[in-house]
Amino acid sequence: MRRTMLFLPGNTPNMLINGDTLGADTIIFDLEDAVSPDEKDAARILVRNALKYQSYTQCQVVVRINPTDTEFWKEDLEAVIPLKPDMIMPAKVSGGQMIREVSAYMAQVEEQNGLCQGSVKILPLIETALGVEKAFEIASADPRVAGLFLGGEDLTADLHCKRTKEGQEIFYARTRLVCAARAWGIEAYDTPFTDVEDMEGLRKDTEFAKSLGFAGKAVISPRHVDIVNEVFSPTEAEIEYAHDVMEAIEEGKRQGKGVISLRGKMIDAPIVKRAMQVLEMEKAIYGGGCR
Repeated sequence: MRRTMLFLPGNTPNMLINGDTLGADTIIFDLEDAVSPDEKDAARILVRNALKYQSYTQCQVVVRINPTDTEFWKEDLEAVIPLKPDMIMPAKVSGGQMIREVSAYMAQVEEQNGLCQGSVKILPLIETALGVEKAFEIASADPRVAGLFLGGEDLTADLHCKRTKEGQEIFYARTRLVCAARAWGIEAYDTPFTDVEDMEGLRKDTEFAKSLGFAGKAVISPRHVDIVNEVFSPTEAEIEYAHDVMEAIEEGKRQGKGVISLRGKMIDAPIVKRAMQVLEMEKAIYGGGCR
């Protein structure tokens, strides 16, 4: 479950240390945009020490590394792979070959450190027009790929258009990523809403992302975590209905019914599938369930 994915600059030790307390399902240690070239080495040390000495029991940890066309990415992997973060996020992925190149070097570092091959997954950050068009190629490039992640700011720069709160300019990219990810059986994660003060706009943007099929959303401020978590969590009504659906199915089987209905509506396969998804979310969030 990755409803919220909170970016934390790799060169800010206080945020790295406290990342587990901020309520996000996933924290992303950033070695790319948030860190200037002359601070890359220091940031790697900070992130490595955080992974080594902190116990992140309440969230997953992702490390965003620099793009493969830079001099930094291999050193990024050498620094963090031995500490086994949950995932690596390569930046500006524009095709499957970039994923295979990153995966191959990850395997080399894993072998050198006595780790199981494939133990660390990959979450590609797609933020170019070419990457959007090759989304399915990227999703299917390597068994390590655990999802697709949209980066709206760099994408709109590549598209030569203005990034807006309404997001019309990235609608195609959003739907393209969701379809590519779902077609390959993985999840898609939405770009951050960048206005830290506009909570109403954040909620609206998050609800729209959820309606498109995204499984979660990135955030750049801890203040955004609660709203995004709430939107990507099932409501009490949805949970109650999901339980009622499964109970109706079981009762129908006991009675030998071929057609099962609930509240005047036939229960077909998509309704059952959605109910099961809601109950899986309930279990992930509340443990034994909230009903």
